[in-house]
Amino acid sequence: MAMKLLLVALLALAFAHAAVLASDPSPLQDFCVADDSSKVFVNGAVCKNMNDVTADDFYTSGLDKPGNTVNNVRSNVTAVNVNKIPGLNTLGISLARIDFAPNGLNPPHTHPRATEILVVLEGELYVGFVTSNIGQTNRLFTKNLKKGDVFVFPQGLIHFQLNTGKYNAVALAGLSSQNPGVITIAKAVFGSTPPISDDVLAKAFQVDKRLVDRLQAQQWTDNNN
Repeated sequence: MAMKLLLVALLALAFAHAAVLASDPSPLQDFCVADDSSKVFVNGAVCKNMNDVTADDFYTSGLDKPGNTVNNVRSNVTAVNVNKIPGLNTLGISLARIDFAPNGLNPPHTHPRATEILVVLEGELYVGFVTSNIGQTNRLFTKNLKKGDVFVFPQGLIHFQLNTGKYNAVALAGLSSQNPGVITIAKAVFGSTPPISDDVLAKAFQVDKRLVDRLQAQQWTDNNN
């Protein structure tokens, strides 16, 4: 009996440890500023020597400037993550500014490592996310947002934002990872390198292969412009 209890305790400890590792690594000191010069590859980034850390490691600027929305989707995301602020390393948080021209879209995408909380600073947005497969249903949750409104997108779920107003819109998004990652659905599916077989995509989307070929060609053009 004692051996069984010990085994159960060890299994519980292992599962708890795995759950902790499933998110950004927790800091074991005041901070761990990312050392971009290190050649060591770890999950996150190697810490810079504390004696070499300066205030600039926790600072960036320029988020007051609108992003360039002259593109096919008429939107622009300015990310402020560990690549911009090395001091975010191990802190499990980052930020993004999203600019929208009228009818601008932040296309359906996911953040594999972060939940997102978004606040509208200017304009009007139609936002939403889709649940994972629940039985045969993927539920869609949507909301029309105005200035000052806040919406949450759970980690890993496909979501989007569309400017439904007549004027430019601006939003700020907080993300629960120093490096949340982004997978833009259309770009990943139709613009991967090398491309996914058109047989696979035609069957998956139940469309003619010629349509898949056109979509892949269009995505390739977008990726190279």
